[in-house]
Amino acid sequence: MPATKPLAMLALAIATPLAATACTQGKPAEKPPASPAARAIGEPLSCLSLSRFSNTHVRDDWTIDFIGSAGNKVWRVTLPRRCTGLRSADTFTYATSLTQLCQQDVIYPLTRVGNSLQRSGACGLAPFVPVELER
Repeated sequence: MPATKPLAMLALAIATPLAATACTQGKPAEKPPASPAARAIGEPLSCLSLSRFSNTHVRDDWTIDFIGSAGNKVWRVTLPRRCTGLRSADTFTYATSLTQLCQQDVIYPLTRVGNSLQRSGACGLAPFVPVELER
């Protein structure tokens, strides 16, 4: 039984620096400016009808542009938090029982695993801001 205490102390001595390192790995990544830059041309919408967009462009882990069906309208969503893996996945999925996507909905980046796509962690949306993309 006396050997247990030194073993427990050794485990504690190893675990403490590891736990401190895990908690102090620095600040979250800063949000870079989205590219291309965009200028707001209207008031933010809390929801966007699914029929109003036909395509999306993932700009980075924080920014998604929803492109109108004729390509002449763009609504930019700047996520409230970084959606890790969104840019590298370059695609996402969502589920809604409505005919619109709203700022309180969530998206899931899709990652290719072998021959299939796998959903990653959930990321909350934000308002849809009508924008004009700068060239």
